[in-house]
Amino acid sequence: MLYYIDIQVLPDLETSAPVLMNNLFAKLHRQLAAVGNGCVGISFPNMHKTLGDTLRLHGTQVALEMMMANTWLKGLRDYTRVTAITAIPSDIKGYQTVKRVQTKSANNKRKRSIAKGWINADEAIHAIPDTAERKLTLPYVQIQSLSNQNVMRVFIEHSKVVTDATDGVFSSYGLSATATIPVF
Repeated sequence: MLYYIDIQVLPDLETSAPVLMNNLFAKLHRQLAAVGNGCVGISFPNMHKTLGDTLRLHGTQVALEMMMANTWLKGLRDYTRVTAITAIPSDIKGYQTVKRVQTKSANNKRKRSIAKGWINADEAIHAIPDTAERKLTLPYVQIQSLSNQNVMRVFIEHSKVVTDATDGVFSSYGLSATATIPVF
């Protein structure tokens, strides 16, 4: 993780930053699945209650060059500002993981409990009420699944900053529960 690229979305009167970030993330996901090979991680340096307006790609110079060699940003060029591949600064704050967080709905928990034979359908309604469902308040991107066309939210969490880096593999979303990226 010695290099990075910042991709900033540029909202206008017709398109908001979250909508542009959703489109950028969907295109990035497809590109990472094709050429990422688990070597490119992402972060959102301006994240607060939302993901902000900047998506940062982290990786080796070769991995980032491979990412940017294709025209995966086609259709978003007028709405994004892309920096050159740049070396990570020497005065970083530390390292953190950027991971996907998922939660099961109460309905899915009931179905699983019934399928496993732990309880029957009547017991499941009382044992696992809709109020037992945990609602996530993390920022997210909303994308459409290419396999089943369902719209889904990918909730993203940045961990606390630590002093030591951890190597690992990144998913086709550029996220990892174990591999760290530098914070600066």
